[in-house]
Amino acid sequence: MRVLSGIQPSGSLHLGNYFGMMKKMIEFQESSELFCFIANYHAMTSVTDGKKLARGTLEAAANFLALGMDPEKSVFWVQSDLPEVQELAWILSNFTPMGLLERCHSYKDKTAQGIKPNHGLFAYPVLMTADILLFQSERVPVGQDQKQHLEVARDLAVKFNNEYGEVFTLPEPVIDEDVAVVPGTDGRKMSKSYGNTVDLFQDEKSLRKQIMGIVTDSTPVEAPKDPEGCNVFKLCRLFLAPEALASLKARYVEGGMGYGEAKQLLFEAVRDHFAPYRQMREALLCDTDALRATLAKGAEKARWAARKTLGKVRKKTGIAY
Repeated sequence: MRVLSGIQPSGSLHLGNYFGMMKKMIEFQESSELFCFIANYHAMTSVTDGKKLARGTLEAAANFLALGMDPEKSVFWVQSDLPEVQELAWILSNFTPMGLLERCHSYKDKTAQGIKPNHGLFAYPVLMTADILLFQSERVPVGQDQKQHLEVARDLAVKFNNEYGEVFTLPEPVIDEDVAVVPGTDGRKMSKSYGNTVDLFQDEKSLRKQIMGIVTDSTPVEAPKDPEGCNVFKLCRLFLAPEALASLKARYVEGGMGYGEAKQLLFEAVRDHFAPYRQMREALLCDTDALRATLAKGAEKARWAARKTLGKVRKKTGIAY
């Protein structure tokens, strides 16, 4: 089974990125043919500083590798190292109804948050479709908010196949319902665009500040509290063993524990869980030449697969003459 996904290098890595996609992607190395990329073209919809994007790309690669991505077990590359993806995106654009893109929630949500609308943001699902179809991806791990984009990819694959025969594999989304939406510090979905993240690789002082800033209600310390309605408890679910989580839940229900104590417990859990990964990441970023060499090898493997698909597409559409 071929599995594919990617992550944008636009800002610090946060818990939503990790539990919503990265952790599952890394686990797929052991059971599937894994294709994973750094989506730096997609990041251009929100990052216009060239130096920031370049640095962010290397940091995103280091994040993946530090967290367990093995380039010997997977195909791991940077999106912009494959010109084939842009060619396929253009070809697919000619099969994309305007109404299909106008119905996409992501575009509406981002412009509502103040992101300046442009063609790149509007056509984002077409480029994402090219990423997916180019590698004949069978499974695509995504967050709940990206499910609609997978539906767009399936729609365009069907339209193309109906016109030219069976060229593209129809991808299926893989969504872990337990962690599909990781809550941010304000209770909304954790997102860089909302400014409500808990970042993985930061100093202890900054991490504590983010966690202590999680929004809670005004229930007094001595009063019983609802764990299921608490953002702190929801994040604790991601880290605590079943016995520890049950104990914490009982303390919520019994009363006598303040939210500050729960936040301290969460802070320690996040800090300790990611400490060894943080050290590995720092080592990788100290040798960026080696990091670039690893990404270049991954791009070579990715282009081999991409050219097979694009060759069929060019022949079927008449681009190859």
